[in-house]
Amino acid sequence: MIKQYKLRFYNFRLVLFLLAISMIGVTLVGAAAPDLKNKQFVGVILGLIVMTVLSLMDYSWIMNFQWIMYVGNIIMLLGVRLLGDSANGAARWISIGGFRFQPTELSKIIIILFFAKFFMDHEEDLNTPKTILKAAVLLAVPLFLILEQPDLKNTITVTIIFCILIYIAGLNYKIIGGVILIAVPLLIIFLSIVVQPDQKLLKDYQRNRIMSFLYPENEEYSDDIEQQNNSKTAIASGELVGKKLSGNIETASVNKGNFVAENQTDFIFAVAGEEYGFLGCCTIVILHLLISIECIRMSLRAKDLSGKILCCGIGSLVAFQSFLNICVATGIAPNTGTPLPFVSYGLTSLVSLYIGMGFVLNVGLQSSAYNKELKKKEIDKKEEYL
Repeated sequence: MIKQYKLRFYNFRLVLFLLAISMIGVTLVGAAAPDLKNKQFVGVILGLIVMTVLSLMDYSWIMNFQWIMYVGNIIMLLGVRLLGDSANGAARWISIGGFRFQPTELSKIIIILFFAKFFMDHEEDLNTPKTILKAAVLLAVPLFLILEQPDLKNTITVTIIFCILIYIAGLNYKIIGGVILIAVPLLIIFLSIVVQPDQKLLKDYQRNRIMSFLYPENEEYSDDIEQQNNSKTAIASGELVGKKLSGNIETASVNKGNFVAENQTDFIFAVAGEEYGFLGCCTIVILHLLISIECIRMSLRAKDLSGKILCCGIGSLVAFQSFLNICVATGIAPNTGTPLPFVSYGLTSLVSLYIGMGFVLNVGLQSSAYNKELKKKEIDKKEEYL
């Protein structure tokens, strides 16, 4: 369960990047909503503790409980379905003893862990129809429960992460090409149906967000595009170094003008642009990139396929959510309500990501070099005994 590791194999560089992005997050949350700053800081401390503990636990041992994790995940998502708290027309939270958390955030980490083990166990027959169908069915159950909340953004996120996981596991390129040939026409058909006023595939608010992105000049969808327009204005107003560093005390379009809702979560990047300008935004983008790269580096050092898949899955989750959040804040993508990893306010998301990073660090601790040292020590002991 807990092994004796060499300190030199611990990825302190990744820890440093996580500390830096988390402290930036605490600062920005404090600027957007001062009353939430202490909660965000507590979330960082809790996340670091959980990450440290998990980084010292053998991930291979934890993965032996893959089916317990899978069933627990289904029960947790069913709990949201049956007992979840509703907000803005969606039931995505569970309250227990005054503590409120969003199970879907933890569910994404569990799904990555489960399929990392599943694909390693089926490495030899991964490209057979039976294995692919089994994996698709196992994914469909939690995916359906997430979609029914309704939570389209996380449904898409989980689907994309699953595709990355199965690609890393070694899916045949012929199968990938066949899936693309099917997926592209289906996407075109989906969009052609969604733009129809009487469509039934999406909720009205989901359709309006897509329509406001496709037809931003249409006054019918002006309310849906207004937040993104204000977000872009706020980012542009920060110029090079931002209002905070330049000493500009004019009314801020995000923090004091209240022109963007949920600026401490979905549009935290707008706060960063306004407060710290282009340099602040670049710092956030670079840190997220470096965190993702470190996850990939750890995957290259993994002792087995499950560790490789796990690291790539966590790194992909951070990269994709960062990309999506920044695209929304800058008007490049439809408004999805995706938090910016380690920066946006939200203790469930923050701690869940730190859980994922704990496993990544453990994969790095059990690198091939570490295992070679262990084997050498075992051989030396046997020789001494003989």
